[in-house]
Amino acid sequence: MINFSVLGSLELRSEDGLGVPSGTKVRKLLALLLLRANQVVDPGTVTEELWDGAPAPGGAAILRTHVYHLRRALSRSTASVATEPTGHLLTVDPDEIDATVFARGVEEGRALVRQDRVEEAAHLLRQALGLWRGRVLANTSVGPVLSRHVTYLEELRHHAVELRVEADMRLGRHRELVPELRSLIAADPLNEWYHDQLITALHRSGRRGEALTAYRDLRRVLDEELGLEPSEQAQRLQHEILMADGPRGAHAFGRPRPVRAVS
Repeated sequence: MINFSVLGSLELRSEDGLGVPSGTKVRKLLALLLLRANQVVDPGTVTEELWDGAPAPGGAAILRTHVYHLRRALSRSTASVATEPTGHLLTVDPDEIDATVFARGVEEGRALVRQDRVEEAAHLLRQALGLWRGRVLANTSVGPVLSRHVTYLEELRHHAVELRVEADMRLGRHRELVPELRSLIAADPLNEWYHDQLITALHRSGRRGEALTAYRDLRRVLDEELGLEPSEQAQRLQHEILMADGPRGAHAFGRPRPVRAVS
């Protein structure tokens, strides 16, 4: 059961129901310890996040106060915070943290795609993506350390979407994907991979003219925004559509690249 959520607003579930600690610094501390759960977080990292590396006078005492309030907030939950000689440790079952469950789901989905078990992969990746409720830590002011975690999770989410689209393409769900791919392109118009999938999905749906229009849209966007031409892969895709005898002639290019975790 998910008891700690960061894929949206920071929330914790306890015997008292859903809630969030009061106090900006306490929320930041909880978010940091959750994203490094079951690892000792050294004082330098905490200082970097809470005070941008330059704590106010009496910072150690202030931190002890924040830890005290965090312990109180967690007292009726399934997690606990310990102060170790080298830092602070939040102990919790990883299966209770949505970000951890999400990352594991993406890794398992990637493995299934590689094994050509694409139907299982699509299902698992949909479940993982369903854990997202909005912008990461939407109700928390993030500092430099949390910002790196947020960037990683957002990139991992994009990777999960790409893997799931790849799985659905290989399952022949081209018509169903067209509206979603148009929406993804509207949100990220410079993502050439999405454009390639849309062009392919349109062609395989028997919409050859729309596929070529989608290619021209890609070319226009890249020229206007970056002064670039479409990649060789995209150009080859256009050529295959022009030369194809039917909707099976074109194929999508490129496999999503894995995302590296925050160190």
